Amino acid sequence: MPSTPPLLCLLIAALLATARLGAAPSPTITYEPKPGAGQGRHLVFLTGDEEYRGEEGLPMLAKILSQRHGFKCTVLFALDPDGTINPDNNASVGGAEALATADGLVLALRFRQWPDAAMKLFADAVARGVPIVGLRTSTHAFRFPANHPGAYKHFNDFGRHVLGENWVSHWGANRRGATRGLIEPGAETDPILRGVTALFGDSGVYETHPVAGSKILVRGQVLLGMSPSDPPDITQRKVRKADNQEQGINDPMMPLAWTRLQANPGGRANRVFCTTMGAATDLLNDGFRRLVVNAVLWGFELEIPAQTDVRFVDPYAPAPYAFKGYRRGLTPADHALGLTLRAGDPAPPAPAAKKKN
Repeated sequence: MPSTPPLLCLLIAALLATARLGAAPSPTITYEPKPGAGQGRHLVFLTGDEEYRGEEGLPMLAKILSQRHGFKCTVLFALDPDGTINPDNNASVGGAEALATADGLVLALRFRQWPDAAMKLFADAVARGVPIVGLRTSTHAFRFPANHPGAYKHFNDFGRHVLGENWVSHWGANRRGATRGLIEPGAETDPILRGVTALFGDSGVYETHPVAGSKILVRGQVLLGMSPSDPPDITQRKVRKADNQEQGINDPMMPLAWTRLQANPGGRANRVFCTTMGAATDLLNDGFRRLVVNAVLWGFELEIPAQTDVRFVDPYAPAPYAFKGYRRGLTPADHALGLTLRAGDPAPPAPAAKKKN
């Protein structure tokens, strides 16, 4: 009987090893669409924030937008080398090549330092004029240090130049004063606000001063506690962008959500929606989910119904926001349709936060 050639033996051994170890986990999760208004459009969701659990909130939104509204949705995560999700790994964005076919972007990012290849794909998508929805810390999506070797340090100002504002300060205190969203007088008929009521989130209000030309839709009322029924705060705060000027913390209230059209060097305008709410726990609120889903429809100039369907596709019980508070050991596949983040596994306890933004 002839012997097996050595090269073939090596190939068989490699195949057997792969079978034993299993295939490497996919760096992304894609939700193929059911029929809906977004048919034929590819939304890419970019997660990567250390505190507010965007790696849980954005897959939930992607399920709603794919299964209820017809968008093909791909979610990207910050990953460790073994393929598990680690939002603290600020240089990672798995599957960035999906950005090459993105028709729209939904962002939950904070202080990322992606490699140039991923940044180019992101910058090219923005330059194509795709609609952009930015949540919470996406106002400070990137922070490259001065000595970083990459070519995209100018994206440190992405928040101000594209979304309309950078990081300024905490205005309401996380975990002590929740946020009530109040519609800006004069904006009541804006289509993004259709069906949006009882806006509430347990993350604190940010100080914001959106760039000229922004249309403010909602302002954030700082509450004295963490319940929707708590009264407004009445303390005084110093406005950082004005010399020694103080104002009541709710007089006036800080802009919480706004839209703008951002002309870019490619000669195209991005339809931009930004909100400084956006913790995964904020998205438990029906009104806030509807605001975000309506903003996606607005970005594509699609009709916004009187009561957009924002029902959860799978049960949703996000971990509380906290630094180091992400669920360990999950891969993108754990966010597949029909799954609930290892149901029965508790989220890690929320440690005391030392950082402030």
